[in-house]
Amino acid sequence: VRQQREIHVVMGNEACDLDSTVSALALAYFLAQTSPAPKAAFVPVLNIPRADFALRTETTFLLRDRGIPAASLIFRDEIDLGGLHHAGLLSLTLVDHHVLPGADAALEEAVVEVLDHRPLEQDRGPPCQVTVEPVGSCATLVTERILQGPPGVLDRTTAALLHGTILLDCINLSPAAGKVTPRDVACVSLLEERFPELPARDAVFGALHAAKFDVTGLTTEQMLRKDLKVLSGDEAVVAISGIFEDLETFLHRPGLLQDLEAFCQGRGYAGLVAMTVSFNERHEPTRKLAVYSRQEPLRGTLCRALEEATTPALLLQPLPSPWACVAAYAQGNAVAARKKVLPILRAAL
Repeated sequence: VRQQREIHVVMGNEACDLDSTVSALALAYFLAQTSPAPKAAFVPVLNIPRADFALRTETTFLLRDRGIPAASLIFRDEIDLGGLHHAGLLSLTLVDHHVLPGADAALEEAVVEVLDHRPLEQDRGPPCQVTVEPVGSCATLVTERILQGPPGVLDRTTAALLHGTILLDCINLSPAAGKVTPRDVACVSLLEERFPELPARDAVFGALHAAKFDVTGLTTEQMLRKDLKVLSGDEAVVAISGIFEDLETFLHRPGLLQDLEAFCQGRGYAGLVAMTVSFNERHEPTRKLAVYSRQEPLRGTLCRALEEATTPALLLQPLPSPWACVAAYAQGNAVAARKKVLPILRAAL
């Protein structure tokens, strides 16, 4: 701010999963390499506090594997986006999301570009450039963008990050998981063609999947924070956590109810939806979810919205729950991942 230096931030969503992280790193790198005589510094920002980075086990694994030290990353609590914007120095590119949370509403007018693979929930007029395409991984859109650019910009490290991310996001390109599209497959093939030394798909996916689902030693609070999205409605704020263990195991964790209550109270959430997924050896998913709230009307509203949803229908079957304030379900429509469930909950709020 003192030097009046313009900053162009590329930032993923607040769950800050591998796709958000790698999309931000790769696109910021590409923009820095290709922008004509850039006035601005291009800065990828990981949209979590640095203290939460250790919980993103698949991301720490891949970056460590590719020789990228955590010290070279910039986290959300280490850059004053509001201050930069207030000084008129901020441009913001959003990857892997296109709706800023309420707390960031003031940054809306700094958004110059969006690259996302979720259904469009918010229109943006020019001059904002919008690319929203239904592919399995946002890293696919970043890869396409880089491959359309000048030859020679894509290096081995960036290629390996993008390759691993698309494979993890698209469940090793398995059609049974319901995520992969022909464009994801094409990008993985192009990356392998250009960098034949990339490790085999099965090995990459196996290592990343194991790292993502490794929750050994995590407290309940850390598990809830590991893959967290937050929805703000008119009257309530609700957390949606991706949980990387079986729902029954999770619901019987010692002290779970006290932990849920402390987590929600401490952060001002009126309720929490926990979504679990596991895969069999054919990469077919099994999904379950639980709805927690001490406020019966809110719990009822969320449960009804999920039970009665038609776009898509989740085909929920009630499961036994050890707690009166937690409703549990098996999800018959196993290809409806969290990005399909979020709009249902947002509408209910």
